This record gives sequence, C-alpha cells and structure tokens, in this order.
Amino acid sequence: MLVFLGLPLALFAVFVVWPFVQAIYYSMTDWTGFTPDMSFVGLDNYQKLLHDDVFMKAVRNNLLLAVVVPLVTVVLSFALATMITVGGASYGQTRGLRFSSFYRVISFFPYTVPAIIIGLIWAQMYDPSSGLLNGLLTGVGLDRFDSFPWLGDTTTAMPASMFVIIWGFVGFYMVLFVAAIKGIPSEFYDAARIDGAGRFRIAWSITIPLIRDTIQTAYIYLGILALDAFVYMAALNPGGGPANSTLVMPQRLLDTAFAKGQFGLASAMGVVMAIATLAFAAIVFTVNRLVGRRERTVAR
Repeated sequence: MLVFLGLPLALFAVFVVWPFVQAIYYSMTDWTGFTPDMSFVGLDNYQKLLHDDVFMKAVRNNLLLAVVVPLVTVVLSFALATMITVGGASYGQTRGLRFSSFYRVISFFPYTVPAIIIGLIWAQMYDPSSGLLNGLLTGVGLDRFDSFPWLGDTTTAMPASMFVIIWGFVGFYMVLFVAAIKGIPSEFYDAARIDGAGRFRIAWSITIPLIRDTIQTAYIYLGILALDAFVYMAALNPGGGPANSTLVMPQRLLDTAFAKGQFGLASAMGVVMAIATLAFAAIVFTVNRLVGRRERTVAR
C-alpha cells in the first residue's frame, strides 16, 4: 500500500503542501517579488492587514458571500431537484414533473459557460444605459430603473453580483441533488405519502437526511467559491465596486502583489484566505455531524 500511496503523497507534498509552507514563510518577510532579497519581519504583515480598512472590507464581503451564496444556491437547487424527481402528482407512482429532462438540460446550461464569460455577459446586462435588464424593466412601465446603475450603487452592487454567481451554479447543484435523490428507494416516499405526509414533510424527514453528505459537499464547494469569487467580481466590477462594496480578498491580493510590489504582504493575505477556507469547511463538517448525531438520537 505504501508503494501505491508513495507517489501520490510525494506529488501532494511537492505541489500542495510545500507551496503553502512557502507562502507562510513569505508572509513573514518584506519580499517585493522581483528580487531575491527579503528580510524577516515576523507578524508585521498580519498586523498591517488588521489595520488595512480596504482589506478588512474585502474580508467582510467574502464572509457575506460565504453566508449567502451557498445557502441560497443549495436551497434553490434542492427545491428544483425535488420538483424534478418527486414533485409530480401526489397520487399514483412517485415521479417528478413532466418534461423534467428538459428542465435539467436548460438549468445545467449556465454551468457549461466559463465564469469569466458569465461575468462579462451579466456586466453588459447590468449596463445602465444599454443593458437588457433596465430595458426590460422600463419596457413594462418601471421608469425608476431608467439608467439605473446596478453595479454602481452601493445598495445593489453586491446583491446583483451574488445573483450572477447563484445563477451560474444552481443548475449544476440541482443535477447533483437529482442524482442523489434518485438513489433513494421510492418505497420510502410511497410509505410517507400513504401515511399522509406532505411534500415539505417528506423533503425534511426523508430526502434531506438521506442525501445529507451530498448537501454537505455542495455547501463546502460553494463556500470555497464564495471565499474566492475573484473571476466573477473582476468581470462585474474590476475596481471593487462603489466604496469597495464588491471588493473581495483576491482582488486586493492581486493589487497588492503586482501593482504595489508587496508580495510579502500579499502572501499574508493568501494565508488569511486559506485559513478562512479551512475554518469554513471545519464549521460545515462540525454542524453536519452534530445535526446527524441528533437525528440518530431522536430516531432511537
């Protein structure tokens, strides 16, 4: 077994663990990125980050994304997957809605488009003067949206950006949940319907517990995406939005490293991102384990 695991572990150590260790070291230096000279400064870079209002704003934006995007995406994806698989007629054989295959194809389509393309398309749709969204809204009589700056207003820039990310991933995770739900024996649903359970009760008591691991995986991946979100935000608002309302940590990191030549400080930002990602995954794992343990206790 060691023979088979040796090479993968070696590759993992070289290409994953070692760069992370290097990043931690560089984060404690004043490296400019363009010369081999660097001085060890300890935790000074991390102290600078704590007093960097722009970076802290980016951290708050990423945390907001990590709370909203996974939750909304998972809920919508699960609701759509439930309708497609078991949301059909409440009598007879358990089945989904009619034309469910067509819905799966249509909803999955956005995921096949590269993230940068999605961001650029929606940036054009949000355009105040020639965007399709304002044109449709004013066309139905909502004149207050004439030349409305969706990405240029502090109250709408972040929600509009979140919508784009959610729109791009709902279809993929819906298909993921559809595959998981189809693995549940239909007898469970038939028995629950005979006992008089409604759709919400069936989803809460049968579907969610039986696909909990899939939901956990989806939530973690979406959280990791939200704690990055660089491609979407860079395409929608390259400058970070009005008053940095859509600025995310990778954007600040890129500017710090390549525009200001402060690679040591940028490495500290990268370490903070890695810690935030690991902490998010640990929280999701812990909550899922506690909820699953409580359900098993109640079932006994």
